[in-house]
Amino acid sequence: MSKSVARLKSMKKVADKIDHSSKLRTNIPAGMAAAGPPLGPMLGQRNINIAAFCKDFNEKTANIKQGIPLPTRVKVNPDRSYHLEIHQPPASYFLKQAAGVSRGAMTPVKEVAGKITLKHLYEIAVIKSQDPTMDWKPLKEICVMLLGTARTCGIEVVRDLDAKEYGEFLEERKKIVEEQKKQLQEKREAKMLRTA
Repeated sequence: MSKSVARLKSMKKVADKIDHSSKLRTNIPAGMAAAGPPLGPMLGQRNINIAAFCKDFNEKTANIKQGIPLPTRVKVNPDRSYHLEIHQPPASYFLKQAAGVSRGAMTPVKEVAGKITLKHLYEIAVIKSQDPTMDWKPLKEICVMLLGTARTCGIEVVRDLDAKEYGEFLEERKKIVEEQKKQLQEKREAKMLRTA
């Protein structure tokens, strides 16, 4: 009888050590963590001190340009303390910055939103290799992953890029983007009229 009680107690100790908390995975703009939605409720659900977290995050990202989206992982401990892990900005952010565009293509297969060189791709891969999730991946594999992300965004990867020609391309692209925005707005308004 006492052996089974001892076994149950030891099993309970093991069960108490199991961590059932889930990691919070979200993108937070650098230096702009605030207690309001959507971040506040996510932190509140996990019993994290929201004001302390926001202050901590904003201090850790003070050296980064404000507003850059940063993938953030937060592991909550049973005592309400947390481990904060901040990654490099998403690959799509770097690709759009290198291409000089603010948004990707609406139909990536049919249209080109921007262009970057292989050198841009390599430099982005070097930056992304610093992420904890990428530290075991070879640089070639990260470059292949970035090629896929670029294709999804409608960004073409080329060997060489002429600055003058690309400037003209971007001017033409602005007109296309404005037309697309206008079409989307018209669709939204038409949908609102149907539902009203």
